[in-house]
Amino acid sequence: MDFNAALDAERLVAIIRGKDAEASFRTVMTLAEAGIPLIEVSLSGADALGVIRRARAELGDTAWLGAGTVLTAQHAADAVDAGANLLVTPGLGAGAEEAVRLGVPVLAGVLTPSDVIAADALGVTALKLFPASVGGPSYLKALRAPFPGLPFVPVGGVDAVAARAYLDAGAVAVGVGSPLIGDAADGGDLSGLRRRAAEFTAVCAR
Repeated sequence: MDFNAALDAERLVAIIRGKDAEASFRTVMTLAEAGIPLIEVSLSGADALGVIRRARAELGDTAWLGAGTVLTAQHAADAVDAGANLLVTPGLGAGAEEAVRLGVPVLAGVLTPSDVIAADALGVTALKLFPASVGGPSYLKALRAPFPGLPFVPVGGVDAVAARAYLDAGAVAVGVGSPLIGDAADGGDLSGLRRRAAEFTAVCAR
């Protein structure tokens, strides 16, 4: 399954940015066990490359395991070397360009119509509307009017209620960080993570 097909099928990308590498790894594994197969580990978290490397070894070659906050060409290269098969950027720039060059699916950050045009011209795989909270679901709906065929994934401040609203407004999927992860990636409660995973999975189900 290619990345856009996976987005369309699952409609949820979990975003991990942890202060504790071991807890972040456990969070990845808990999410995978809970049936959330699209997982991003932010490079701004503790030993993110190590977390990705360990998770790849456990999850196998076919799992969707992304690196987030990819800002530079070196970030992109290092993440792919660690086992990431998806790169996520907060905006356009060297990280997105290198991901396209490497042939790795890239979820590239956009906010304005000009960003969308530039990202589409670059050849990114999907568009991360970030920070989505700036305009909310109504902004996504307006932005989709001139770009109806492009896959948007709102990220930033997406809780369960907002997730449903964004999907109703035409998002192909949503990216969710702290409302889903909570304190799990900092050493917190995994049982709470499992409950939230079930909640978001239900919200994002067709």
